[in-house]
Amino acid sequence: MLDEPRYRKLSSEAKRRRVSVAAIIRDAIDQLPANAERRRSAIAELLAAEPMRLPADPAELRSELNAAHERRS
Repeated sequence: MLDEPRYRKLSSEAKRRRVSVAAIIRDAIDQLPANAERRRSAIAELLAAEPMRLPADPAELRSELNAAHERRS
């Protein structure tokens, strides 16, 4: 169930678009990422990861990144 303020918000948007409240809800559901749980899990893993050592010199970092890209090619 929706509380009254949320329902009024949906109803207002439905009237503006000239569609049903159900259509607004379906559209909202359709806009959710299909893999939302997988994305949340990946974000949690990234946030929990140990910090990486970064070179003080940006040129050294660029060199490391370029070398990593070359290894993957």
